[in-house]
Amino acid sequence: MSTEAGLRIARVLPARFSAGTKAAKTGENAAAGLLLIFTLAALLWANSPWAHSYWTLLDTHVGFTFAEHRFELTVKHLINDGLMAFFFFIVGLEVKHEFAIGELTDRARAAVPVVAAFAGLVVPAAIFLLINPSGQDAQAWGVVISTDTAFLIGALAIIKPKFPARLRIFLLTLAVVDDVGALCVIALFYSDRIDVVPLVVSLALIATIAVVRFMPAGRGPAYAVLGFSLWVSLYMAGVHPTLAGVAVALLIPVFSPERSQVEEVVARIRAFRQSPNSRYAREVTRGLRDSISINERLQTSVGPYVSFLVLPLFALVNAGVQLDAQTVTAALRSPLTWGVVAGLVVGKFIGITAATWIMQRSGVGELAPGLTLRRIAGGAALSGIGFTISLFIVDIAVDDPSRREQAIIGVLLASVIAFFLGWLIFRITDRLSPPDPVGLKLLRPIDPDRDHIAGEPDAPLTLVEYGDFECPFCSRATGAIDEVREHFGAELRYVWRHLPLERVHPRAFDAARASEAAALQGRFWEMAHELFGHQDDLEWSDIYRYAVAAGCDIERFDQDVRVHSSTVYHHVQDDAQDAELMDLNSTPTFFINGKRHKGPWDAASLIRALENSRAR
Repeated sequence: MSTEAGLRIARVLPARFSAGTKAAKTGENAAAGLLLIFTLAALLWANSPWAHSYWTLLDTHVGFTFAEHRFELTVKHLINDGLMAFFFFIVGLEVKHEFAIGELTDRARAAVPVVAAFAGLVVPAAIFLLINPSGQDAQAWGVVISTDTAFLIGALAIIKPKFPARLRIFLLTLAVVDDVGALCVIALFYSDRIDVVPLVVSLALIATIAVVRFMPAGRGPAYAVLGFSLWVSLYMAGVHPTLAGVAVALLIPVFSPERSQVEEVVARIRAFRQSPNSRYAREVTRGLRDSISINERLQTSVGPYVSFLVLPLFALVNAGVQLDAQTVTAALRSPLTWGVVAGLVVGKFIGITAATWIMQRSGVGELAPGLTLRRIAGGAALSGIGFTISLFIVDIAVDDPSRREQAIIGVLLASVIAFFLGWLIFRITDRLSPPDPVGLKLLRPIDPDRDHIAGEPDAPLTLVEYGDFECPFCSRATGAIDEVREHFGAELRYVWRHLPLERVHPRAFDAARASEAAALQGRFWEMAHELFGHQDDLEWSDIYRYAVAAGCDIERFDQDVRVHSSTVYHHVQDDAQDAELMDLNSTPTFFINGKRHKGPWDAASLIRALENSRAR
């Protein structure tokens, strides 16, 4: 592995580039497709001449014997109670990630999908209970509260509304909160009679899992053993054992890659390049692994097994229902079936759309650029696709086999209706009022009198970077920019604009102001070099020293920073506001000839993108 490759690895650690995003979307669509295939397989098998073998398989007992103790489950319960713990484990990891370092860290932006998700839980349940106010059917109200994320994203990919990126993020954020609500409902309302002693043991195991993060080594096996023990103790306590997956996931740490760790990895890669040996290879491997939180590593390693094995098996053993004339007639006459359909289709649509409208009109929350209520309405309709958790709750909330079949038919019917309702809304709204793309094109044209340009101002190729002087990856990118400029020479002009991410880089805005003060003396690039070279020391006392090293008149610099600060402040603020309108939220972000660059920002990738732009 070359040093350049190591630097590229270091630069891509904190971001999910479009190539990775594209692969992730492809994987999600494939998982949704596989889930649909197994659902249809279950329906065909359950209605085929070999239907008896289907029900026999579900009731087959598997287990093990130890001394006089015997533990066994049917195949259906082994999947629903055992393998589905891994599904809830992944859900818990995603919830922890989003609240810690993901979309839900921006409280104003997250407020709308959070409240909409809450309404999307309450309104469907209320509609269901209006149709089934009492009796055994009323116990199935939890069936209508949850959206199936895999089918939701798969449906969005099939329908292909215009510019779905921001809507997709909104729906994923909503789905995370939706999952949290569903997990709470399962824990509080669908657990058996509680046995105190195993419950106390479960609490002790949870406390033990919480301290595993402090172990110097062997954390993976410890999580596995303790997680399995927690599953057993919750099963014996009467709490649904799949919640063990959630409990373990929420206790696993998540963090963004730290600069010191990345620097250490790069140093190890450089040492390995100079002297390849097994010791350095192990250190590089361990360093790369440790620079990414175990939360993200587990999502990457366990997630595909859940998507392509656990969920299809779950669909196979839960979606099978006999669709003969008698069963279908009984379902169509059943308030349970129509309660499920109305709760999922009508309840989700009304709850999510109305809550979003109220949040937007009241000013309590804000939608991301490019999102409108019409777009949310289409996503709200698709949220009526309740499959995985809906069928999961059907299995634990409805005991009577005939009523269970009616509930399953309701879930399947609601999912089909929700899909076509979402398709119809998107087709109509995309035709009547097509959405504007956000962040795909540079909002403000290059102004040679205002922008910081390296190269010929009228060069045919333009590379614009929105960056942050405290961002270590912007610092790393400077080497790539030098290579790109050397490659194209006078054909390229490179433009720097400010995007100080103050939430993660508290000194970035001050550094940007200092660079603008230096720019008033024609020393912007010299000051930028100093700031990037001392990213760990950006106090004002340090910044004044860098100004001297950059060749600034320190008295004039002080005047521009203090007395004439509005000039430098507004320059930085204007760049940051442009970035906000384009919905840029990570650095560095590049635009090539006015179009946003999606992909790695190593020199080779940027050169290739610029060459392609020139060819077009």
